[in-house]
Amino acid sequence: MTQSMTAFTRQQLDQDSGSLAWEIRSVNHRYLEVSVRLPESLRALENPVRDALRKRLSRGKVECQLRLQTEAADNSSGALRVNTSLLDQVVQAAKAVGAVASDAAPLTTADLLRWPGVVSAPVVDSKALETDAMGLFTVALDDFVATREREGVELAECVNQRVDSIRAIVSNVRVMMPEILSKQREALVTRVQDLGVELETGRLEQEVALLCQKADIDEELDRLGAHLNEVERVLASDEQQGRRLDFLMQELNREANTLSSKSIVVETTRSAVDLKVFIEQMREQIQNIE
Repeated sequence: MTQSMTAFTRQQLDQDSGSLAWEIRSVNHRYLEVSVRLPESLRALENPVRDALRKRLSRGKVECQLRLQTEAADNSSGALRVNTSLLDQVVQAAKAVGAVASDAAPLTTADLLRWPGVVSAPVVDSKALETDAMGLFTVALDDFVATREREGVELAECVNQRVDSIRAIVSNVRVMMPEILSKQREALVTRVQDLGVELETGRLEQEVALLCQKADIDEELDRLGAHLNEVERVLASDEQQGRRLDFLMQELNREANTLSSKSIVVETTRSAVDLKVFIEQMREQIQNIE
């Protein structure tokens, strides 16, 4: 299936302990280039995320970011917890020491807060958080790929429309060529007669044959048709399409240039120009195909 290299998705999961949000975006690139940004506490997910992206994508510059917002990061949520039981024990112990040693310095509030175990942050279940993050990433990646596929269908339709237009031009030129050559023969005979020159027997026909040989574009028209067939085959296949289609655009353009160089009348010159316009339009669309 045709896939675009440009897409974006954002998926968020809200829970009592906080929220997770994945953002995946991509733009055109010759190869697959992946950039992953994760919170430090979830850095272990980088390799699984990269592996999952490589299995589903083959080209594009992909930026993948996970945003984590936990209750522990919210200063207004009372994230720091005070062990009041331990604090009471420390205070009572300080009073006992003061009763025995009168010169002992009293404990300050800062001293109490620094006492091991008195103040602690809530414990986060890192394994559960990683599981939730990877589950949400799977949802985000599925939506991301689906978006690329939807855009790919539209790109394929645009390319197929240009293929039909080029086929019409090729067919029209093929129909015109016998009449064009006939008119060129008549024009050559008229010029000879106007000059009053008598040619050797068969010389005029040799000149006409030479003219027809130089203007023969059947081979170019056949190759154009073959390349168009291959474009349609690639678009309908499950293989990687972008690079092959880009190569076919080069081949189509080469045949259009040859057609233009062999043109002997304005009609075929105009047709060659139209071909180049449609080929360039296809090439621009194909730059977005994976």
